[in-house]
Amino acid sequence: MANYSSNRGEKNNTSRRYKYTETDSGRENPNGSSDNAQTYSRRIAKTGYTEKRKKNTRRKKIIITVSAVVLALILAAAAAAFAYVSSINSKLHSGLDDSQLDTVLVDQTAAGDPFYVLLLGVDTSVERSSGDEYSGDTGRSDTIILARIDPGAKQVTLVSIHRDTQVNLGEYGDQKINAAYSYGGPELLIKTVSELAGVDIAHYVEVDFDGFGTVVDRLGGIEVDVPVSFYDNYLGGGLDAGLQTLNGDQALILCRSRHAFDDLGDGDVYRARHQRLFITALADKLLSSDATTLASSISGIADCISTDMEIADIISLAQSMRGMDTSECIYSAMCPTGGVYTEGVWYEFVDEAAWKTMMDRVDAGLSPVEEAATTTTSETSATTADSAGYSLIVHNGAGIGGAAASAASILESAGYTVSEVGDADASDYSETLIIYADTSKASIADDIAAKLGVGTTMVNDGTYSFSGDILIVIGGDWESR
Repeated sequence: MANYSSNRGEKNNTSRRYKYTETDSGRENPNGSSDNAQTYSRRIAKTGYTEKRKKNTRRKKIIITVSAVVLALILAAAAAAFAYVSSINSKLHSGLDDSQLDTVLVDQTAAGDPFYVLLLGVDTSVERSSGDEYSGDTGRSDTIILARIDPGAKQVTLVSIHRDTQVNLGEYGDQKINAAYSYGGPELLIKTVSELAGVDIAHYVEVDFDGFGTVVDRLGGIEVDVPVSFYDNYLGGGLDAGLQTLNGDQALILCRSRHAFDDLGDGDVYRARHQRLFITALADKLLSSDATTLASSISGIADCISTDMEIADIISLAQSMRGMDTSECIYSAMCPTGGVYTEGVWYEFVDEAAWKTMMDRVDAGLSPVEEAATTTTSETSATTADSAGYSLIVHNGAGIGGAAASAASILESAGYTVSEVGDADASDYSETLIIYADTSKASIADDIAAKLGVGTTMVNDGTYSFSGDILIVIGGDWESR
């Protein structure tokens, strides 16, 4: 124990044996450096700290400057984006700023639920002076389409309403439906269509055909399968049948032309059909675009449309509809009417029973016409192939308002081509007749009778004179089918 303490003390004494050396500069410290050296070291340390602090200060200034620049760029980008969106929304709302659309439009239902949109085409250009007594300075509301959009089911139904359809406009009395736009603007037209169809309308879109061609060109054209070749002398142009990419001028000819079909039947019916066909092709192109391309496309389209919707709503709706099979999930039909020429004016009168049946189906998300809905894909393809080369003529021989148009709509939805719709030589036919030109068309006549749910088929023995392959004369049994 003692030895241990002695050794420890000796060790401590040895560790404390410092060497002090006198020098001219002063006394060295125990480590052998002078006081001046220690002072110099402190000076160096202080200088290093000062330099480090300066560097940190400069680094902080750089960070703050960069952050400020980044923030400014972000704010500038946000402001630019806001200005861009605001500019598009301003275009979209152009012409509707002073309207009272909120008094006639209903709030859109929950996201994903179906809703109705009224599509109106206003033509202020070449055909404006062709005799519409209600055009005034507002242009002609020649295109009226009620669209049901179901984002949840990715389904769209387009129902055209004949511009000459007679409706009651309240203080303006019984008028053609396209007079509503001239008398009371979009508000009166929305109210009128809503009451006619028995549905609430959530949104409104107005297309001005003046700028329509330019928009189509901006989109790089639209691919459309034109169903029939035609040439319209009034428009100075025409199209060949078949799948093709239409430029702006060609698209306008397709969507405007009606006089080219005067020899075949009601030109407005053909024009409405082509407009629905074009809308389907346009939807197909837009829905296949990415969000950036879609926004750019909407920006271009905004030059010729007016709507209550915002660009964000349109993009959101388009995104929710992506993946929709436009060949299967876009239904198309026309309000069933029959034409009557009275007191120098041509009116179309709605077939109330057929119209209610159609709208009940549309509102339920079904095909507008039952026959088209119950026909399988293979049956539809076969029927279309078998009937593609035939020309059908449908005449109203019972005096039932809209009967011929309703029958034509059924047949067209089943894949047939109706070349003429009109009145028969008399209105006292008791039964519907399906008259075919020769025996080779007997099977087609039988299929037509099945599609219509009524009709007696017969080969023409020379009694009936018609230019098509099959003549359908609607009789009194149409009401009880």
